[in-house]
Amino acid sequence: MAPDDYTEQTFRQLLGSCQQIVELLGSLRSKLGDAHSPGPKRSRPLPRHAELAVNLSGTMATFLVSTWQARQAEKPKAAP
Repeated sequence: MAPDDYTEQTFRQLLGSCQQIVELLGSLRSKLGDAHSPGPKRSRPLPRHAELAVNLSGTMATFLVSTWQARQAEKPKAAP
């Protein structure tokens, strides 16, 4: 599901921005998470930042699952 799949410019921009957010959340996790060495300066997100990241992730996951379900429903049924 790429932004380029849509013809409406507004949807393309919105989905492109969402794609950037998902990529940045991954980067944020790498930089602030405890899976990697904290490095010389350890930054800690505030609770509001963590809440934003979690809510954005959940919203994107819900959208992707809903899109997948809609596409599955559109597929023709295979004959038995």
